[in-house]
Amino acid sequence: MRYTIIPVTPYQQNCTLLICEHSNKAALVDPGGDINLLLEEVQNQGVELESLLLTHGHLDHVGGTAELAAKLSLPIIGPQLEDDFWIKLLPEQCRMFGFPESAGFTPQRWLNDGDTVKVGDEVLQVIHCPGHTPGHVVFFSETERLALVATSCSKVRSAAPISRKAITKP
Repeated sequence: MRYTIIPVTPYQQNCTLLICEHSNKAALVDPGGDINLLLEEVQNQGVELESLLLTHGHLDHVGGTAELAAKLSLPIIGPQLEDDFWIKLLPEQCRMFGFPESAGFTPQRWLNDGDTVKVGDEVLQVIHCPGHTPGHVVFFSETERLALVATSCSKVRSAAPISRKAITKP
């Protein structure tokens, strides 16, 4: 798997283009806005976009989601259901913070701790990680040791398996 980080919105939030090198299929993680920039990168990479993955419902992470999903007939996957209120308030958030107008939406699939999602042939674990928002999720590739956590995309150095139990205090 390879990835490209694309800063979007006036907040320069990191949207990640995840690419399965075996199938050439891809997903955009947290497409917060600047849709033309995102589509240009997808075209430059020569990949087939198959889904939109969301870590949480803040406007700078989901602002471009409804338009991209409608334009390309893509499924919206995530975040966890507890962020539904953020998504429903998206039009109001955009007005409050001076972002371009964006419609609310309902994901085709809400995610829960222990779920998996696929990008091409690659499987990502879903870890529900409330804190930044109540429905925040982390996408983790065990094979690549890659974690997508809200605004960052990081290689995980530990050889230990990652699970919610590993990051939750007893």
